[in-house]
Amino acid sequence: MKRAYSPKDIAAKKWVTLPWGEKWNKPFGFPAENASWFISGASASGKSSFVMQLGKELCKYGLVLYLSYEEGVNQTFQRRMEYLKMNEVQGKFRVVVDETYEELIDRLKKPKSPKFIIVDSYQVSEWEYPDAVALMKRFPKKCFIWISQEKKSQPMGGGAIRLRYICDMKIRVVGYKAYCQGRAIGEAGSYYVVWEEGIIQTSNNL
Repeated sequence: MKRAYSPKDIAAKKWVTLPWGEKWNKPFGFPAENASWFISGASASGKSSFVMQLGKELCKYGLVLYLSYEEGVNQTFQRRMEYLKMNEVQGKFRVVVDETYEELIDRLKKPKSPKFIIVDSYQVSEWEYPDAVALMKRFPKKCFIWISQEKKSQPMGGGAIRLRYICDMKIRVVGYKAYCQGRAIGEAGSYYVVWEEGIIQTSNNL
């Protein structure tokens, strides 16, 4: 029989949280380092820039592995890295483009393997929902960040919708603003500014 937790057991649990500054804790609170993230957004919403900015911030707290399944390392990806000065985290940030599920497991089993894993995108990875869940259960001390395409303002596909439900941090990027939509204890109504000029342009167009 599996263990049943009492209120006292749950109250005694301790979490190592991300000690980031107001720019991040105001919209997202102080999530655990191993919290799971689900980030969605329409095309041209600022989602890719937000994910890269989040990856750069997380480099302060451990190695980051970016699985660029959707874009690969194309010209747009290169320009985004240059614009966000990713060279500043040269020793902490790595990108792979065609690693299989099994190869990723082998990589994460190694000593000093990445602490934060960004999967961009869940749909292009072609992994099934049980694969994603199994990966998080196998490496419970690591942080998995799932990026999702959208269709009609919702995560694309039943597997992505199910994955969103179980993730700790649910983020949606709209009009160059990243909003937390669940389980974080951030300031109500706040959002992360992905690109200030883009917000101004969008507002003017509206």
